[in-house]
Amino acid sequence: MNQTLTEQIISHAVGHPVRPGDLVIVRPDVAMGHDSLTPSIIEIMRDQLGVADVKDPDQIVLAIDHVAPATSVDTANMQSTIRTFAKEQGIRLFDAGRGIAHQVLVEEGIATPGRIVVGSDSHSCGYGSVGAFGSGFGSTDIALVWATGQIWLRVPETLRVLVTGRFRPGVDVKDLALKLCRDLTIEGATYDSIEYHGLDWLDLPGRQTLASMAVELGAKAGIVPPAGLPADRFEVPDWLYVDPGAHYYRTVTVDLDTLEPQVAKPNSVDAVVDLSEVEGTEVSVVFIGTCTNGRYQDLRDAANFLRGRRISPNVRMMVTPASSQEMERAAADDTLATLLQAGAVIGSAGCGPCMGRHQGTLSDEDVCLSTGNRNFRGRMGSPKSRIYLASPLVAAATALTGRISDPRDGMERS
Repeated sequence: MNQTLTEQIISHAVGHPVRPGDLVIVRPDVAMGHDSLTPSIIEIMRDQLGVADVKDPDQIVLAIDHVAPATSVDTANMQSTIRTFAKEQGIRLFDAGRGIAHQVLVEEGIATPGRIVVGSDSHSCGYGSVGAFGSGFGSTDIALVWATGQIWLRVPETLRVLVTGRFRPGVDVKDLALKLCRDLTIEGATYDSIEYHGLDWLDLPGRQTLASMAVELGAKAGIVPPAGLPADRFEVPDWLYVDPGAHYYRTVTVDLDTLEPQVAKPNSVDAVVDLSEVEGTEVSVVFIGTCTNGRYQDLRDAANFLRGRRISPNVRMMVTPASSQEMERAAADDTLATLLQAGAVIGSAGCGPCMGRHQGTLSDEDVCLSTGNRNFRGRMGSPKSRIYLASPLVAAATALTGRISDPRDGMERS
C-alpha cells in the first residue's frame, strides 16, 4: 500500500494501514505541555475527567518556556504548580532558561523520525523537521492523553510542496515559509499534512523554521522527509521513506532560484509581499527569536551582517535565543558579543516577546519587524502596535537603518 509519511507514521502507531479520512485512536510517543496551559490541563484531568494521576509519566514532557523566568506573582505561582506536579508524577520538566519546547525536544532526542509528538502549543508541528508527526492540540485533548495515554485523530490528506533550485545570497528558508503563506494563504492547507520535497540538502535549523510555520497555513502537521539529517543524531526507521507511489491531493512548486526576500505585513501571516513593496517603512523594534528563528544560525547571520556597525538610534533590537544550547553556541564565539556591540538586548532563552507577555512588550506606537511566526493584532503587546515578519537577515538590515531594508544591499557593501 503506497503511503505518504503521515500515513506511514500513523499506520505504524495503530498497527494497521490507514487512509486519509480514517478516524483512529493512537498512543502518542510524547505529549508535551508548556507553562501557559499546563495548570489548566491538570485541572481538566483531575476535575473534569476525574483522574488523579497521569497514565504514563514517561510519555509526558513539560516545559516552562512561554514566560520564563516568571514576571508576576500569579505567573510564578502557576509555574510552582507545574514543578510540584512534575515532581509528584515523575514527569520530565525543562525549567525556565532551558528554552522553547520545540527546540529542546529535538536537542534532547525526544522528537525523532517516525514518532508521534503532540503538544499543547500550536507550533508543535515543528517536530516535523526531524520526520516526526508533530501537532498541536487543545488543553482537553492533552488532558485526555495524560489521563489515558491515547488520543483520537482523523488521518489528514497530504499536500506536497515541491522545492526546486537553491537560495540566492540574502534569501533564506524564512522567505520560503512566507512565500508558502502568500501562495496558499492561512486556510490553504486546513487539516492537511504538508510534505516538503526537494530539501534533502537543507540543514536541521532550516527544516525547523519551515516545519514550525506549517500551522500558519492551517495544517495539522508539516513533515520534512528525514533524508539528509545527521545520521549520528537521528536514526530513521526502515519503514519511513518517501514512497514514489504515494498520493498527494495537491502539489505546490516553489523555485528558489527566483525567490525574493518576503515580508508579511500587519496583521496577517498571509499578507505577504516582496520586500521591495514595503522597503523604507519605519520601525521602532526589531526582534530576532522564537521557535521559528531563534537558533544559533539565525543569530550568527544577524551578527555577521552587523559586525562593526551600530543599529539605528531609533530602534530597539531584542534577541532571544531559542534554547540554552543555542545560547551557549552563540556565546562560545563572537556572535553574542557582536550583537551586543551593535546595540542589541539579549533575553533569556525561551519564547521571549513573541506573545507580548515579557522581555519587550510592544507599546501603542511601536512598529516591529519580527522573525517570529505570527503578526496578529496584539500578538506582541498593544493591539495598536504593528508587526511585520521577515528573515533574520532582513531583521539585521532593518535594525541598522531603522527602516525595512533589503539585506542584499548591505551584503554588497560589506
